[in-house]
Amino acid sequence: MTTTRPVQRWAFGMLLALVAVSLGVSGAPAPLYALYAQEWGFAPLTTTIVFAVYAVAALAAVLVTGSISDRYGRRPVLMVAALLILAGLGLFMAADSVVWLLGARILHGLGVGAVVVVASAALLDLRPDEGDRTGRITGVVFNSGIAVVLVAVSLIVDRGPAPTVLPYAILAGIVAVLLLGLLVMREPHTEERAVRLHVARPRVPREIAAHFRFSALGVMASWSVLGVLLSLYPRIASEAIGATSVLFGGAVVAASAAASALSQAVGARWPARTSAIVGDFGTAASLVLCVPAVAWGHAWGIAAASTLVGLFFGLAFGGSLRHLTQHVPSAHRGEVMSAFYVLAYSAMAVPTVLAGWAATIWTPRTIFAPFMVTVAVACTAAAVMGLRSRAEQRAAEVEAPVAVAS
Repeated sequence: MTTTRPVQRWAFGMLLALVAVSLGVSGAPAPLYALYAQEWGFAPLTTTIVFAVYAVAALAAVLVTGSISDRYGRRPVLMVAALLILAGLGLFMAADSVVWLLGARILHGLGVGAVVVVASAALLDLRPDEGDRTGRITGVVFNSGIAVVLVAVSLIVDRGPAPTVLPYAILAGIVAVLLLGLLVMREPHTEERAVRLHVARPRVPREIAAHFRFSALGVMASWSVLGVLLSLYPRIASEAIGATSVLFGGAVVAASAAASALSQAVGARWPARTSAIVGDFGTAASLVLCVPAVAWGHAWGIAAASTLVGLFFGLAFGGSLRHLTQHVPSAHRGEVMSAFYVLAYSAMAVPTVLAGWAATIWTPRTIFAPFMVTVAVACTAAAVMGLRSRAEQRAAEVEAPVAVAS
């Protein structure tokens, strides 16, 4: 049974802010990994493991939180997620060894993973007839949050006091304010609740299976490069130009995230499927361009190539997300979004750990080229499969009237 209550117009914006800050928190340690490694003397593999435990914890969160929020509501799950993020920030501020970093990243994976899934479902609850627009805005907010936080953290680390404490303290204050907003927000999920809890699986209602396969394929291809961009790439970029501070490495990743947000906003004028296919092809090409840019050690070349990666990544991810949100049944929003992000986080975690292992045997710059080329091949394959599925859909649409007439 659906109940009607006065609309809290600010709730939509507050949830978007929560998503932005949460994704910012997920990327906040990226400029600091080189500092931690230098201070505590750990190898690139450790850096990627610290990042990967975040992805694994987020994966666990998206497996269960969609179902929990379908059963008990979005608001209580989001409140717990915000508390987990605050606890993780506290661990970062007190960290004096890798163990603390691992604990903080696990808490952040659980919290951010829950926010990504449950807030996405809550936004659709608030505006159920605007699935395409909501998906577009969500994708823009994801990358905007990462970009803003990366720039701010890099500046604080490079020029401010207490570089391993102050960024997390500022973020904790913002999250605390958003938690107060959740306390006074009314529950957005007022439709009939799910009757049982279960671990969400990467499967969806049969009627949208084809749409889900296409969207999941696109997000897996695009997210496979995210882990390395947020763990090893700031160090690789800085070393390539001989920089002694973290500002350049953080700035190029932030530029990539900002470009991604921009392209998702502009690409919304295109059909979602077209945007995803163009994004996959473009991501493949721009990843290959990063290889000579890093090899030559030219700052502007690295910045330009990284920005191109972000532009096309935004089209690929945004197009895939918009295509899915156009077809999600209201009764299964939490489960479908869980399945979507399960595949996304899996695609992000596994290549990151493999790259970290390879960088321990060789060096980060040595493994950079083969990694980027491998991901470029995966993106190309996703684009080709997208073209094939579009051709099959058009053929089916042409055949359908013929079958009716006969």
